[in-house]
Amino acid sequence: MKKKKISNIPEFKTYEEEANFWDTHDFTEFEDEFRDVDMVVKLEQPKQETLVLRLQKDMKDQLMRIAKTKRIRLSVLARLWIAEKLSTIKRPLVVS
Repeated sequence: MKKKKISNIPEFKTYEEEANFWDTHDFTEFEDEFRDVDMVVKLEQPKQETLVLRLQKDMKDQLMRIAKTKRIRLSVLARLWIAEKLSTIKRPLVVS
């Protein structure tokens, strides 16, 4: 019967406890306990477009305050409001 090796890495109750451990220990002290893994990273094109929008500082500050009260990011608030406005348009606008 194969004997199970006892780890020198303790069991952690919280992520904070684990973070504190690794802040004070070098992972190379435990190299013999790690195993190699295969990892595949696929770098694909983003599926969404980006829009750069310039605003006056006071307008951005006001949006930021509203976003904070709703506990969402400013970009999320702006995207929601744009989508809301677009949903009220009955027919597409034609720009020439």
